[in-house]
Amino acid sequence: MSSITHWLSDPRMHDYLAIVKGARNGFVYGVKVRFPHALIMAILFGRGDWKSRILVIYKATKQHAFNLAKFVSLYKTLLLLQRKANGGKQRSADTFVAGLLGGYVVFGDRSAVNEQIVLYVVSRVIASFMPRTGSPYSKTPAGASGSVVRPIPPDPRYFSVFAALSWGAVMWLFQHRGEAIQPGMFNSMTYLYRDSEVWTDLRTLLWHNT
Repeated sequence: MSSITHWLSDPRMHDYLAIVKGARNGFVYGVKVRFPHALIMAILFGRGDWKSRILVIYKATKQHAFNLAKFVSLYKTLLLLQRKANGGKQRSADTFVAGLLGGYVVFGDRSAVNEQIVLYVVSRVIASFMPRTGSPYSKTPAGASGSVVRPIPPDPRYFSVFAALSWGAVMWLFQHRGEAIQPGMFNSMTYLYRDSEVWTDLRTLLWHNT
């Protein structure tokens, strides 16, 4: 075994290397998630020439990737510090504290990208309070090695109510308080519900929006 392989497999280095790997995975995931989204949004709703649109795609992808990398590494670092302060044992509240501080530092500054990420997270937090069914999404165990935790879908009856309330609320907001909706969603809803009310000929009815 080479010295570098021995160093990488040293249990004493695991927690520190996990921070590095977490930053790497956060960056890669951010690129994979944001780039196609930004590209599609630029094609559908972008303004200006393609040079300016490409710049917008690059900036959004860069911010998403770096912010996820920073959050994952900061979160893991804060967990490690708390664990060391508690004699090597992790407490239940440590994850909340690490997420709280990491979220404030990394995502606390409002931007279009940060707002979308936070809204995505909060929707999952709210949805997690719905009662669950008895069967998991998949019979294949998910999570860390040895973990038996598996996501369980919401009870269909409660999900129906949740979906109805969500759509009723967002359509009311779009009509009466559009300024309160996140810009990306507002643009999508405008395209779907307002632009579809306007056309001048067969081309703008079936082929091109305007």
